[in-house]
Amino acid sequence: MSHTPLIGMTLDELGAVAAECGMPRFAARQMARWLYEKRVTSIDAMTDISAKARATLSSRYEVGREKPLECVRSTDGTAKYLFRGSQGRNVEAVMIPDRDRATLCVSSQAGCRMGCRFCMTGKQGFHGQLTSAQIMNQILSVDESADLTNIVFMGMGEPLDNLQELLKALEIITAPWGMAWSPKRVTVSTVGRIDELRTLLTATKVHIALSVHNPYSADRLDIMPAQKAWPVDKVIGLIREFDFSHQRRFSVEYIMWRGKNDSPAHADALARLLKGTSARVNLIRFHAIPGFEGRTADEKTMTDFRDRLNSLGLTATIRASRGEDIFAACGMLAGRDASAQSN
Repeated sequence: MSHTPLIGMTLDELGAVAAECGMPRFAARQMARWLYEKRVTSIDAMTDISAKARATLSSRYEVGREKPLECVRSTDGTAKYLFRGSQGRNVEAVMIPDRDRATLCVSSQAGCRMGCRFCMTGKQGFHGQLTSAQIMNQILSVDESADLTNIVFMGMGEPLDNLQELLKALEIITAPWGMAWSPKRVTVSTVGRIDELRTLLTATKVHIALSVHNPYSADRLDIMPAQKAWPVDKVIGLIREFDFSHQRRFSVEYIMWRGKNDSPAHADALARLLKGTSARVNLIRFHAIPGFEGRTADEKTMTDFRDRLNSLGLTATIRASRGEDIFAACGMLAGRDASAQSN
């Protein structure tokens, strides 16, 4: 982009832009309405701003919308979009339809620093933070944008490793001057960066999803290096300090591998770990990726595991697999794109 993008700016930032361009203070709300409610793609479309002001604004800024580089659609309706990312590495956003819901899974980084062994994104390394403009562009520029019902920050990257840009995007999504969504329509997934999670829990009311995948510390550390810096029991301790009884939901993501974390003992340990929380456990089938030897648990084992958790007082469900015919695992489409660029 040759000019600074306006999407991704908060109302205060738009106010600074208005002052810089000699526009009245109320122009910030005008710009916000055009960007996030009317979703224009050019400054010239902001017709209640004077022609002179639009010309000044256009000399320094642009809306900042970019179309996806590619879209791949599954037979089940899932759509995987590829967007320009950071340092030459592109990122994914995935739209998942489910009856009356349309959920967009959004990326926050190009690559990831967390190094989870089972994650295709983690295997690609870290290539840079996405700006709030790049995050918002995913939301505003997919074909289904106007019909979205939910947004989940579960795409490429660890959202809490890009906290300031994440918070700006969340403000835009939920503020009355922005998209005006209820926080109940937004979920942020994390491996459990404790200080950043505390900030997020204090500053917002969005739902939280914690990647656990194994209740035993040593075994979790073997697949998730983040366990060393942010032990899962410490993260759960922080969760207990906040109220999840009404508007906010706390969920646990648990990928199931055959013979690795799918035994009754694992279910019992997970129930003990989550005791005193209102956690909902999402059991997830593993989508195979190159370089990781794990295989997904069989259907009966997953059903027995779910039933055991439910009998122990938790709410557990098995998440339906979606988009298996279109580079199903997170990061695979972007990884294929990066490989093609390097060849």
